[in-house]
Amino acid sequence: MRVSHFDYPLPPELIAQHPLADRSATRMMHLQRDGVPEFEDRQFREFPSLLRPTDLVVFNNTRVLPARLFGRRSGRRSQPLSAHNPASREFLTGKVEVLLTRQLSADPPTWQALVRPGRKLGVGEKIFFGDGPDLTAEILDRGEFGERTLRFTGEFWETVNRIGHVPLPPYIDRPDEPQDREQYQTIFAREPGSVAAPTAGLHFTQPVLDDLAHRGIETAEVTLHVGLGTFQPLRHENVEENHLHLERYFISRETAEKLNRARQENRRVVAIGTTTVRTLEFAAQPSSEFREQSGDADIFIYPGFEFRVVGAMLTNFHLPKSSLLMLVSAFAGTERVLRAYHHAVEKRYRFFSYGDCMFVE
Repeated sequence: MRVSHFDYPLPPELIAQHPLADRSATRMMHLQRDGVPEFEDRQFREFPSLLRPTDLVVFNNTRVLPARLFGRRSGRRSQPLSAHNPASREFLTGKVEVLLTRQLSADPPTWQALVRPGRKLGVGEKIFFGDGPDLTAEILDRGEFGERTLRFTGEFWETVNRIGHVPLPPYIDRPDEPQDREQYQTIFAREPGSVAAPTAGLHFTQPVLDDLAHRGIETAEVTLHVGLGTFQPLRHENVEENHLHLERYFISRETAEKLNRARQENRRVVAIGTTTVRTLEFAAQPSSEFREQSGDADIFIYPGFEFRVVGAMLTNFHLPKSSLLMLVSAFAGTERVLRAYHHAVEKRYRFFSYGDCMFVE
């Protein structure tokens, strides 16, 4: 299986740069694996009406961190810059950009991160953030995918929340704006830890959630903190040679009980987003019984995968040749999904994080 099999032409002007003012006003393609017609053009507001009364709808409640930090490198000099400089013999040189990708430890705060300019920053070097000695990071190690392991000292969360930038995906060709701090969050985002939003959840508004409740449709939440893999292309042309980064996940006892009950009663599980799909399918292996759990998921789903849990999914449109497009193709069939994507281009759907969505049954 080749990565190039999952390619499609996409005019750049179809990549959404901003969300709609009304999240629920997005368009939604309804793709039915065995349905006639094969796909229909709808509005997301219709989503609750397409569900079955017995469905269990599962959301990812992760919250995006302001994970892009700008600091300055450290150097050495024979005399301190001033008697009031707490950095003592340290002085600051060139600019450094840090993208936090995965927390390794809470005390002291230790993270995997992408660092630019990476080649110039070696193990042992320090990076300073903020206007003063607010926060310092020391590079401890280099990782397999080019990440650095950083250990922080100082006021970590206070500084990150104050000076951090929303890590908008690289295909959004603009700097982040103050409103992105809330626009790039789902309405049910609660658990901080992601560097990218679970974008299928961005379409939900309180009236849509109220509509689900009015129809008596049961809901549940899992947590998967989206990591570095969402930004990086697959490295090998042979699909099977690739593997994904670890991403931290959590399933509560309440959610495990709901999932087990739904499966015992032969009710459909509807996953909101590929992050929820990955969490549920990873947690169900090798046993189909769910339990309260947490861990690191690295599941890579591509055609040939046997789905154990998910019976339908809501998902945005994904990048060509990406692991997420492969996941949707595994669920609904590669040829069918690529036909749907060509239809979406023809009908001028809006693509990617701030774009439109697809309900796949």
